[in-house]
Amino acid sequence: MHTAELEEVRDTARFPGQCDLIYSDAPWYAAYTCPRHEKYVAKQLIKRQIGSFLPLYSSVRRWKDRRKRIDLPLFPGYVFVQMTERNRLDILRLPGVVQLVCFQGKPAAIAPAEIEALRRGTTGSLVVQPHPYLKEGRKVRIISGPMAGTEGIFVRRKHQTRLVVSISLIQRSVAMEIDEDDVEPVS
Repeated sequence: MHTAELEEVRDTARFPGQCDLIYSDAPWYAAYTCPRHEKYVAKQLIKRQIGSFLPLYSSVRRWKDRRKRIDLPLFPGYVFVQMTERNRLDILRLPGVVQLVCFQGKPAAIAPAEIEALRRGTTGSLVVQPHPYLKEGRKVRIISGPMAGTEGIFVRRKHQTRLVVSISLIQRSVAMEIDEDDVEPVS
């Protein structure tokens, strides 16, 4: 893919064009792509004027001789598409598209508010980066700060995130406020 084409995909992915307005009432879905085919699939969707959204973030990559800022998909392996039943097969036939994300055999729609929040976050001045999905009750490890290496259970309470550290020997726990960016899930 040429640099100009990649720029077009990046700009259209971050700042959706008119192709998003064709099916303005249609629900959004997640299309699962072949590895590292997200930009290619987004370009194909734009060419066919199918509403699509590929959120990107900038990352600096270092090689031995240089550093380069590149745009990477925020959700590797996924492109969001706005589709109707009529254009479902058109999307599935695109090179690079593996399938749609389904629940109980039917494509699972994504809430429009979630897509809009993603759009606002990626088009503004916010610095957006991928982060492992953290769910309440999930075991996590602190990766920075004075408590680095400590493991506990991730808890969320009224817009605050906390880590519950349990000492099994004495069967006691303590909760501490912690930033989500300072923890990683434990496998």
